[in-house]
Amino acid sequence: MPSPAISINGLTKIYASGFRALEGIDLEVFPGEIFALLGPNGAGKSTLINVVCGIVNATAGTVLADGHDIVRDYRAARATIGLVPQELTTDAFETVIATVKFSRGLFGKPPSAAHLEKVLRDLSLWEKRNDKIATLSGGMKRRVMIAKALSHEPRILFLDEPSAGVDVELRRDMWQMVRDLRAGGVTIVLTTHYIEEAEEMADRVGVINKGKLILVEEKATLMHKLGKSQLFVHLRRPLADIPEALAPWHLDLARATNALIYTYDMQADDTGINALLRQLTALGLDVKSLQTRQSSLEEIFVQLVHGK
Repeated sequence: MPSPAISINGLTKIYASGFRALEGIDLEVFPGEIFALLGPNGAGKSTLINVVCGIVNATAGTVLADGHDIVRDYRAARATIGLVPQELTTDAFETVIATVKFSRGLFGKPPSAAHLEKVLRDLSLWEKRNDKIATLSGGMKRRVMIAKALSHEPRILFLDEPSAGVDVELRRDMWQMVRDLRAGGVTIVLTTHYIEEAEEMADRVGVINKGKLILVEEKATLMHKLGKSQLFVHLRRPLADIPEALAPWHLDLARATNALIYTYDMQADDTGINALLRQLTALGLDVKSLQTRQSSLEEIFVQLVHGK
């Protein structure tokens, strides 16, 4: 196992008001990984990112970024990190190329026209490089924020709600850009309200709620362990009620689609499906078609946050 790109131990943030924004967070994120941090509003996602990026001071705990302590070795730690914040914070009257050059210079990096051109081309901003930021659309401004974050060639990239206010087409473009960055060895941590974003891209998922990290899991493992499997049995003739003989399967009846819904554990040695189908035949219920469905990551997330 490689050394973590980000190592967080016992991280706690208590504000002067007494509000506990983070509570004993322990987390490791590995090089070249896409890690999605999910949670409802106010759960602590942005606070966690802001602490790691040196914007907010922690009350307790330690954070290493690429092996550098973010407090004791602040400059080296911050130089490895790129941050795309939720809010659009750019000088509206500056040109795209000027603001990206300035961001690179802030980190003491020597000028590199080739690197900045590549970043702008990858983000479809090259043709807009001499445009003032005020003239750009919201989606293009979001791309400029990403270009600024990538200007100093960070090894770790934080994307805080990257798709907020972005149309579907741009969101897909951004997903592809994130995959390309990961292929180049960049470690990516993203927070998102769009759970399909995490489902589409993440290698691992963390769920944070009320300042506590309640779960960290491989995405596929999480969906396998917590996801429900359902069998929809569509009948040729409508049922008024579920027959008593089907009680052992705890079925639901979807009258609109004339389907019996059976929820089962896909990992069980005996799912009960064969016995159910035999019983349906014995009752003379004519099956038109069968359909299976598994839980989405969004459904699992809601279960976790509400403690189910």
